[in-house]
Amino acid sequence: MPLLEFYNGTGSDDRGRRIEDVWRYTHDELEDIHDYIQWLFPLTERSDFNPGAPVLDDATIQRFRTDETLRRNMERSLRLMLAFYGLEIAGVSIRRALSFAERSANWLTPGNHNFLRLTRILKSLATLGLADRATQLLACLEEIYATDESVIGPRTIAFWRRAAG
Repeated sequence: MPLLEFYNGTGSDDRGRRIEDVWRYTHDELEDIHDYIQWLFPLTERSDFNPGAPVLDDATIQRFRTDETLRRNMERSLRLMLAFYGLEIAGVSIRRALSFAERSANWLTPGNHNFLRLTRILKSLATLGLADRATQLLACLEEIYATDESVIGPRTIAFWRRAAG
C-alpha cells in the first residue's frame, strides 16, 4: 500500500514526495501547502480536500498499531506539526514551547484552517495506536482553550474532544 511505503520511507505520496521531504518543510511550507497533512495523519474517511490521499483500512490500522517503525515515524510527524504550532512533547505530556507566542500568532485566530488540521491529527493518532499522544495533545489544547475560548470556540473544542476519543 502506498501509505505504508510512504511512512516506511520507501515510497512517495501522490505528488511524488517522500516522507523525508515533508519532514524538511519550513513552517511557511507547512502553512502554505495543504495536501501533505492527509498523508502524515491519514483517516478512515476520504478527504474532501485531497482526493488522492490514502484512506485507512483495518489492515493498515493494525500495521500502524504493531509496527515500531511506523509508530516512530508517526511520532516524528507529530513532533514536526507540534513545532509548527509552538508546542512540544515533554515526557508524557505535550505543552506550549518557548516559541508558542510567535507560532500561535499564525494559527490561533478565529476559524483558522489549522483547527481542522488539529482535528485530523487527534483522530489519526487515536486511530493508529498513539491514543496517549492524542490525549496529551487534547490536554494541551484544553489549556489553550481555557485562555483563548473566544478564539477557538465551543464547537471547535467539541470536535477536538470527539476526535481524541
